[in-house]
Amino acid sequence: MSTPFFERWFANHFINRIGHKTAFALAMLLCMLWSTAAALRAPSASDDQVAQVAASHEWPSQWDGVALRPLALSEVEQRFADRFPGAIGRMTDGTQTLVMREVKQPTRMLHPAVDCYRALGYRIEQARLERDAQERLWRCFVAQRHGAQKIRVCERIVDAQGTAFTDTSAWYWAAASGQSHGPWQAVTVARPI
Repeated sequence: MSTPFFERWFANHFINRIGHKTAFALAMLLCMLWSTAAALRAPSASDDQVAQVAASHEWPSQWDGVALRPLALSEVEQRFADRFPGAIGRMTDGTQTLVMREVKQPTRMLHPAVDCYRALGYRIEQARLERDAQERLWRCFVAQRHGAQKIRVCERIVDAQGTAFTDTSAWYWAAASGQSHGPWQAVTVARPI
């Protein structure tokens, strides 16, 4: 059973085919204009502002009493840092590499180092919590890639009040719910073994 409305508006006539295509094209144009207007209105930090914030951040000159030397971020790290809500610094004390991130707001862009190493093709072993000589708790693991030296990686996140987190998800939910206050400093230490 058909209705006159459907027969009239959806019949396979030339005028209906042209009319429907025109209406669809106008709807798509309206959507594109709406999206463009929203993007132009949204505040965003320019590349210069992001670079200025990262460059102006002062990282520690020592780690556990040993002098640190700054290292340049790799191309991949720099692309990540350009979108990161905070600052990222890479340093070495001559025996290990430290990646420090200062985070201004809770973000899923701060994720476990184990995820990065797995994505780069490393096999992860011996994941566990450990205390260092200063009694700080760290999440540590050993990463190894075929034909490469094993790397011992440890990480932790500390909030403005000194509360430490070894689990990124626990940090995120504590920060997002207001139980932990920033800025937060995430430290990842990697050394060959």
